[in-house]
Amino acid sequence: MLDDADDIHPLFAGAPRTTEFKKLRKRIVRYAREAIEQYGMIERDARWLVCLSGGKDSYTLLAVLYELKWRGLLPVDLLACNLDQGQPGFPATVLPAFLEKMGVPHRIEYQDTYSIVVDKVPAGRTYCALCSRLRRGNLYRIAREEGCSAVVLGHHRDDILETFFMNLFHGGRLATMPPKLLNEEGDLFVYRPLAHVAEADCEKFATAMGYPIIPCDLCGSQDGLQRQQVKAILDGWEANSPGRRQVMFRALMNARPSHLLDPKLFDFAGLSRDSAAIEENLRDIPKLR
Repeated sequence: MLDDADDIHPLFAGAPRTTEFKKLRKRIVRYAREAIEQYGMIERDARWLVCLSGGKDSYTLLAVLYELKWRGLLPVDLLACNLDQGQPGFPATVLPAFLEKMGVPHRIEYQDTYSIVVDKVPAGRTYCALCSRLRRGNLYRIAREEGCSAVVLGHHRDDILETFFMNLFHGGRLATMPPKLLNEEGDLFVYRPLAHVAEADCEKFATAMGYPIIPCDLCGSQDGLQRQQVKAILDGWEANSPGRRQVMFRALMNARPSHLLDPKLFDFAGLSRDSAAIEENLRDIPKLR
């Protein structure tokens, strides 16, 4: 990666020149490229709707995708999109100004889902589920209107791990956010190119680049969320045994259906012994005198 002014996308202009940052940037880009290739995300000449919330993860996603495209490693068209959900106090001018400055093609969509969420969710309940469904529905609609084949999200490794444990603890199932998903209608992919990237790396990267972070005050202001509880558990495990998150993440990539309990994934009932092998083994057993 070169850092000459003529050989860098504006999203990386002014990047710190420290060895530590260069290693961080290289690691994030490498992990994203590996995920894109490993999960078969590239369709040549496709168009991706890159979803921006204004958080550290979405800024990191946008920068990495443009880095790969700038280097000729991502042959797709990118359209950045922010869905303004009508949250009180949301700084609506921040992202448009940033994207204009960076020369990034974008679409800003206003849909007041905030009022719907606040009206429909009972007091004391979390907003996340309904908010997410409304947001996803609007993003699918926008993707179709813009001729995009995929909706690209900024979920990272820690999001995937937390979702796995939320499903384990509260949902009674082994499931998480997949790096690549086909929507229910079958006409759009959902991609998560940061699937292998640690949240801490996203935070370090976005902070070092000075991107204008916009906090989520809708759900972030609520205490006692299941995700926050799971995050605290994972933080504790990581503190006691550094590297634990990465080990658990590798486990999600190394599932063994025959060593779980789901008969829909493995035919336990049809499992049978090899009679010929049994007879051979019996012949090898020494006779007792």
